[in-house]
Amino acid sequence: MRAILGGTFDPPHIAHLVAGEAARGQLGVDRITYIPAGRPWQKLGTGVSEARHRLRMIELATEGIDYFTVDDREVHRDGWTFTIDTIDSFGGEEIVMIIGADSAKGLPTWNRADELLDRARIAVVPREGVRREEVEGVIDGDIAWLDMPGLDVSGTMLRRRVSEGRSIRFLVPDSVRDYVIANRLYVMPA
Repeated sequence: MRAILGGTFDPPHIAHLVAGEAARGQLGVDRITYIPAGRPWQKLGTGVSEARHRLRMIELATEGIDYFTVDDREVHRDGWTFTIDTIDSFGGEEIVMIIGADSAKGLPTWNRADELLDRARIAVVPREGVRREEVEGVIDGDIAWLDMPGLDVSGTMLRRRVSEGRSIRFLVPDSVRDYVIANRLYVMPA
């Protein structure tokens, strides 16, 4: 069984890593595969960083953790990135898809959502402000809720902090923070 955690990772942060750790311990999987989105259609017009930056940051974030791997298949795919296409690309392999509760409650709007739910087991990361009932009311089937500390960290919040000149230390791995600084990501042009 393969557990995948996809996302824009713009930037990857501690909640992504803690979710992977929780999934490994609770779902009986040996490896968590992080898959950065190539061109996420639901983020159209939101100014997502270039895929090469997001890929490199998740590589840095997971470096040295032998049961975390990064898969770049979406970054190299032409066109919009749809989760069902990624799931299908794993063939008949059994998949657990780890997603935040905020994303899970919107899952019915995803491309070919019914097929996705037939192909993958869903593991949900609790998120502040999203009740279980909201998720369970829109997703039929077996949902695994990950037991992990509440970490109210988001890419939106981190990008805003950087653009305001505020620190993101301890909210992202040091290697990611260093990459953001070195590549002047999220900084408003002069």
